Amino acid sequence: MFKFKFLLWALTKLLQRAVKNEPGCAKYVKGKELVFQIQTMDGIGRHFRVKDGAVSSSAGLAQAPKFTMTFRDAAKGFAILSAKDGKEAFLAALHDEDLVISGDFVEVMWFQGLTEYLQPGKKPAH
Repeated sequence: MFKFKFLLWALTKLLQRAVKNEPGCAKYVKGKELVFQIQTMDGIGRHFRVKDGAVSSSAGLAQAPKFTMTFRDAAKGFAILSAKDGKEAFLAALHDEDLVISGDFVEVMWFQGLTEYLQPGKKPAH
């Protein structure tokens, strides 16, 4: 559980650093307003806010997120989010129902684009 919570907190810091240090990432989030959350089926999680060209997060769940990524449990969430082969891990988790995504899929796809800025040495083509 602790590793999952720490990973979600660290995700915020990584996104903040990408926005600050990568001009393409700063441009990607500029003008975007979005609240989403990542949680476990038993309701442990964190919500994230993209607003005014910045990323922030808070422990706990949001009232009305645009989308929610719900993992079966904290161990599965940690394993999937920290997997080296991220896209394959997500697809396998969706197939195995270890991950359920609900809400606005257009925003989910936008978030996938944002996470590409976290890949070392990769520059997304947006």
